[in-house]
Amino acid sequence: MSGIAAVRPDLACPSSLWAGPVGLGTSAARIAAQFAPSASGQDPAYAEREWGDGSASPLYCPVVRRVDEPLAEEVDRRLVAWAADCGFEGEGLDQIAHAGFGKLAMLAHPDSSDPDRLLIAAQLNAVWWAADDYYADDSSLGASPTELPPRLALVMPAMDPVAPAGEFSAPLEEALRADPIRVGFRSAVDHLGRHGSPVLVQRVCYSTFAMFVSWDAYAAWRHTGRYPPAWEYLAARQHDSFYTSMTLIDAVGGYELPAPLYYDPRVREAMMRAGTATVLVNDLHSVAKDAADENPVCNMVLQIAADRNCPVSEAVETTVALHNRIVREFEEGHRALLAVPSPELQRFLAGVRDWMGGGFEWHATNPRYRS
Repeated sequence: MSGIAAVRPDLACPSSLWAGPVGLGTSAARIAAQFAPSASGQDPAYAEREWGDGSASPLYCPVVRRVDEPLAEEVDRRLVAWAADCGFEGEGLDQIAHAGFGKLAMLAHPDSSDPDRLLIAAQLNAVWWAADDYYADDSSLGASPTELPPRLALVMPAMDPVAPAGEFSAPLEEALRADPIRVGFRSAVDHLGRHGSPVLVQRVCYSTFAMFVSWDAYAAWRHTGRYPPAWEYLAARQHDSFYTSMTLIDAVGGYELPAPLYYDPRVREAMMRAGTATVLVNDLHSVAKDAADENPVCNMVLQIAADRNCPVSEAVETTVALHNRIVREFEEGHRALLAVPSPELQRFLAGVRDWMGGGFEWHATNPRYRS
């Protein structure tokens, strides 16, 4: 498919922007080397994993590097207290308490054992999921295609404050405080800002806003009943993927990947592959839930089945094959980028790989995705 081509080996040599380490020092270089992929042969950081009821082909994905249930429980404890402070209550608070976002942060960010830094990831993933459920996806929770765009438009100033506008600022502030999801977004970004630079904050904001454009496309498809072919859905889905969650890797890890490296096309392509692979894991685990909604949600498996008029089981196999291809292409691209002499980049790319492995494990063990 276009956009999923392997990184060319002749592009592995960096430009002058990539001239050398940017400040983590030799200890960071040792950390980067520890988690780099092997230069040849089968990488032990990857494995084929059974999933679901085991009837479908296995998923090729990174192995999980850390399981620390007490750490996950501590992050979840802090997350629930924070959510209550934001105004979540009743069923909404229970959902956050039992969703396992502390476990997701623990699994996906194994280079940090600091509960407060892991809480950044837990908070943002919790409000991303809450907005997705309550605004975009779940009709039973009040999601509405026609209400989605204006709701998302108010999330943006909650995350990225707009300039004062005289008498018109007061009603905006009142609206931002009236919805616990908006309160949660504001609070989570403030927490991120206490640990990361303004560059990291804006990176997270604008990846979120790009994701919202895809959400609006889904809303239009659901409202009109004109569901897209799989290729069009995937084009939108690649900007609505776990790429957004992966923008937090260095902030949670306690360092910062410089912007010229982060936005280099080769790095961005690697991240898009990783985010897309993990979101295909999400689609595979969500087929039954998505198909059961009274206003069906877009899902790669369901779109393929509709395009080809084939059984869901066949569409599952096609999606698994696509996932495995994308992961192997990430693996190849990661190996090519070992030539770049930046400890921050090597640590970050290992973190992206760890996110894929942790994301698979979280989906495989989370009650939300058991049908």
